[in-house]
Parts: sequence; structure tokens; C-alpha cells
Amino acid sequence: MKKMRVRPIGENVLVQLEKPEQKTAAGIYLPETAKEERSQFGKVVAIGESEKIRVKTGERVIFRLYGGEEVTVSGERYLLTSYKDILAVVAE
Repeated sequence: MKKMRVRPIGENVLVQLEKPEQKTAAGIYLPETAKEERSQFGKVVAIGESEKIRVKTGERVIFRLYGGEEVTVSGERYLLTSYKDILAVVAE
């Protein structure tokens, strides 16, 4: 099966969502049904053509919890969001 490619348009950014932690700080493993809110961390995989966008592909970012649209492409979860909804770049 051919992998679908997505290219954001304008001021949009495509972020691959990180999977939420399956274990609490106390070491308790959470079942899939105990899912809370989605993660606010992800990796930028594609950016639109706007010069206003300040992030680069490959960077790990923090974004607004309720910003953008969550989409599934080829079985992977992504967030398609405006560059304005990206709050920070995580330095590693």
C-alpha cells in the first residue's frame, strides 16, 4: 500500500502526535480505556509555505490542547494546526 503524503497549505503545520504516557509518575500502568486528553507534544513533519512559520520539520513542539484538527493518515495520528497554535519548541 502506498503511503499517503500530506502537504499543509498556507500557515498550517502538520504535527505527528506523541503517544500519551502509559504509566503514571508512581509507576502504575494505565489501560487504554483510561485515556484522558491528548498529548500536547509532537514532532513537526511538514509545514506550509508561509514565511510566518517559525518551526522546522523534525522539531519537537508543544501546542495548544484544543487547537487544530486531529487526522489519521496511513494509520498514524497527526494534528493539522495553524502555526499560531504552536507554543514552544522543545530543546533536547
